Amino acid sequence: MSNTLQPLSDHWRNRYLLMRHGHSQANQQGVIVSSPERGIENFGLSEYGEQQLAQLVADWQWPVPTRVVHSDFLRTTQTAARVAAKFGLVPSVDTRLRERNFGELEGRGDEHYPSIWALDAQSADHQHHGVEAVSAVAQRMQAVIADWEQQESGATILIVSHGDPLQILLTMLANKPLTQHREQQALLPASITQIGG
Repeated sequence: MSNTLQPLSDHWRNRYLLMRHGHSQANQQGVIVSSPERGIENFGLSEYGEQQLAQLVADWQWPVPTRVVHSDFLRTTQTAARVAAKFGLVPSVDTRLRERNFGELEGRGDEHYPSIWALDAQSADHQHHGVEAVSAVAQRMQAVIADWEQQESGATILIVSHGDPLQILLTMLANKPLTQHREQQALLPASITQIGG
């Protein structure tokens, strides 16, 4: 359920816990929910996702976060709230942590993901079917880390986001081509990957 990367820089000012939201209703139904119009108010955690979070919080094995930041989608908001409550923190929203927008594939079955990922492997800038380019996702995710590196020092920041954005971020931080983001180990729901610190 977890992955730990060696510090990717000698200059990290903070420690980051990159968390994918718990198992969601969209996961359960096998549908793509990537637009704010559908994802902010609907498709929260599934019953299994709630159980995952309860277990994770009860058996917390990570450094204690000092801040919790999350995407404004319902599934990430609920995930962040569960962890923040455990540590007496007030979570904050950063819309740059949103799911990658899958354009015309919104609301369709998740069996459509691999066709987009195959295109990703050819170009990090493609926008076929109105999909948000991998390079654009990388840029907004990197900006979140860069901002915290400027604002804080010595903090442990839990960042709750989504599978594709987190895998793209990790690919970039590992100095690998963004076209290889699906070669990263897949991030399971409610998994945490530590970087820095």
